[in-house]
Amino acid sequence: MPSEVAVEKKKLKNPPLEIHYLGDRVLRQPAKRVAKIDPEIRQLVREMLQSMYSADGIGLAAPQVAVQKQLIVIDCEPDNPANPPLVLINPTIKKLSGDVCVAQEGCLSIPGIYLDVKRPQMVEVAFKDEYGRPRTLQATELLSRCIQHEIDHLNGVLFVDRVENTLALNQELAKHGFSSQAVKPLA
Repeated sequence: MPSEVAVEKKKLKNPPLEIHYLGDRVLRQPAKRVAKIDPEIRQLVREMLQSMYSADGIGLAAPQVAVQKQLIVIDCEPDNPANPPLVLINPTIKKLSGDVCVAQEGCLSIPGIYLDVKRPQMVEVAFKDEYGRPRTLQATELLSRCIQHEIDHLNGVLFVDRVENTLALNQELAKHGFSSQAVKPLA
């Protein structure tokens, strides 16, 4: 069954949703479980995808657009029209690998900043798709990192909270006009 949430992978002049930035308290509020997956949720998914593509992103969590729902959209291949985006509703991490890797991350809510973050290499996640069907997915590499990054958003955690190099972090934040006070280190 073709996805009802398919949108064209293109930039819109006026994306439907506004992405909120580091320092905005909506990014720190834990998201609530989605009780009912209905046409309204699928419309939100469409608008989130359009907003994500418009901002050149590969992942977007509902709290980033001030919607406190456990809903994530991901597309690690935004330039590949044949690759459908991933929709994760009420995602739960079932397993993380013991192997960790360090890679640069960025975030649509903290534009221009890319810093190293240590995360487990593999994630297994259970979620519902846009039709409410239960799914389980094992991911590695970029997709694994992206899923973990977006699930953090659902818990009010931003990637900068996980950055271990505080000197580089504070320099980058200052350079891009963000307050280091907005970071809540997890260590």
